[in-house]
Amino acid sequence: MLSGNAQRLILLALLLAVPASLLLAASLGSSGFTWPWQADEAGRRILLELRLPRALAALATGALLAIAGCLMQVLLRNPLADPYILGLSGGAAAFSLAGLMLGLAWVPLPVLSFLGAMLSVVVVFVLARGSGPWSTTRLLLTGVVVAAGWGALISLMLALGPDASLRSMLYWLMGDLSHASLSAVWLVPLAALVLIMTLRGRTLNVLSAGATQASLLGESTGARFWEIYLLASLLTGLAVSMAGAIGFVGLIVPHLMRLLVGSDHRRLLPAAALFGGAFLVLADTLARTLFAPRQLPVGVLTALIGVPLFLLLLHRAARLR
Repeated sequence: MLSGNAQRLILLALLLAVPASLLLAASLGSSGFTWPWQADEAGRRILLELRLPRALAALATGALLAIAGCLMQVLLRNPLADPYILGLSGGAAAFSLAGLMLGLAWVPLPVLSFLGAMLSVVVVFVLARGSGPWSTTRLLLTGVVVAAGWGALISLMLALGPDASLRSMLYWLMGDLSHASLSAVWLVPLAALVLIMTLRGRTLNVLSAGATQASLLGESTGARFWEIYLLASLLTGLAVSMAGAIGFVGLIVPHLMRLLVGSDHRRLLPAAALFGGAFLVLADTLARTLFAPRQLPVGVLTALIGVPLFLLLLHRAARLR
């Protein structure tokens, strides 16, 4: 692990990476690269009405997924945990898609996403618990099976859905920020919750050592774990409602940041939020410019990066046994 000064420099670099990624996203488009202050009137409208809102949505989505990944890894005490792998993203996407297809316009999409993510959490942890002690391996396997079940249900809804909207639904399910938007109604309380969790980083450090150790140190493990369940579901639900099911951000970002700044959640959570946001902004910029004027779903690029890294982590874990 790096020294304290090196970790502070990394946090400063991540803090600077956020505006740098937003500047790049605002400057780069299908027509080429233009600095925002050099753009003409039409270019400024494109920047303010299209590129910048999309980049801000990518920033928020990446930060939400990264923090949710950190929290799920605390619950499982396993760096391979992730909202996508454990089925939270699948549950949120399935509920959102069902609400859209059933015409439940009166129910806000983030609410449907949160309910689906929370149901996935409950199903995974109830089924994985069984009658014996907790097993992180059993939790991961149960999460993978639940995620596969949500995927099958989503495929069924797509097969029965209208052909006219099939392409847009597929893009959204693969992770699409082209129609993403932010609402202060959701972001203000969520920012407060994330700040509270960061300030309670010591509690997360204790919980990551295990329920027995946490109980010996005076932590109410049951209440703390349910707080993390709810917050991870809420963060995942909001991210899915904005951008669809984007995979592996909650896996690769916390793991990489843990290698750089250590496992202390007082540093890990802000580092993961900053890097996750900047990473998804850059990935989305690449997705909309790589084959311009055609655009790729950003979830395709995150999966291309996350899948080989996930396999590498599994291989490394197997070698360390």
